[in-house]
Amino acid sequence: MVEFDFLSGVYAAAVTPIDSNGSPAHEDIPEFLAFLATRGCHGALILGTTGEGPSFSPRERMKIMQSAVKIRQVHPEFRLLAGTGTPSLDETIQLTKSAFEIGYDGVVILPPYYYKRISDQGLLAWFSQIIDTAVPEGGAVFGYHIPSLTGVPFTFEILESLRDNFPSKFIGIKDSSTDPKFAQMIGNHFGSGLKVYSGTDSLFSLALENEATGCITAMANLRSPDLRLVWDAYQHGDYDLNAQSRLEKSRTLMDRYPPNPPLYKALLAHLHGFPRWHVRPPLTPLTMEMEEKILAEALVKIDNFSS
Repeated sequence: MVEFDFLSGVYAAAVTPIDSNGSPAHEDIPEFLAFLATRGCHGALILGTTGEGPSFSPRERMKIMQSAVKIRQVHPEFRLLAGTGTPSLDETIQLTKSAFEIGYDGVVILPPYYYKRISDQGLLAWFSQIIDTAVPEGGAVFGYHIPSLTGVPFTFEILESLRDNFPSKFIGIKDSSTDPKFAQMIGNHFGSGLKVYSGTDSLFSLALENEATGCITAMANLRSPDLRLVWDAYQHGDYDLNAQSRLEKSRTLMDRYPPNPPLYKALLAHLHGFPRWHVRPPLTPLTMEMEEKILAEALVKIDNFSS
């Protein structure tokens, strides 16, 4: 199996800046990614769930990917993953191919989420066409395991088939199941043979104990310094219990106010001076009253929340 250890670490499931007209704010995208780079992120996932990926057309997504890659002009080592999965096989192939042509390190692909009772045979055929057609040698593919939204989980059987059929391309998954048992089971089953990004901040230490390669989380938009503290400590055989505790408290708070993109955009504006970026319908912006309520609660309950 080809090694992709350089992809390990802390990744933000980055929000997508959107202007008042509802269009991507392209000039703000590399600036925001540079902010993440200075706060401990090794890289970012562009156009994931938090990035409102499914709300953009394929053409818009390609332009957003092109804007994001400009981060490399200032931070050349910043790693980029793109969310390229759609229910359309053709669109997913085109987006995946474009991501690698633009210079992305890897892609994170949702399963085709319209039909809920997909057989492993059908899912394997779908991914096989994408990988055969759109992924070059050296390109890394991760499945996006978020069954609460897609209704299509990645079973261990399908993961084994994809890994065995495409050992130099299908590398692992982003686990956003929020299930501690799954994090333990997948680590016990695959060990280091499958790279797993934890999508749940409150489970980050547990995931690392079970062979996770890093994390891709929404909270990294705000709490990447704590995620990096947990990551760095673990690399030295240690635990940062204080940072992990702050992550758990933050995650508990954020989970009370879904969906998260409006919340993260409001808090980034309030705490770090970014424009008050909009969201795409069907999402709606957070009211100022709700923002102040959440912020007051966070500042009381979570140490260093505003840092």
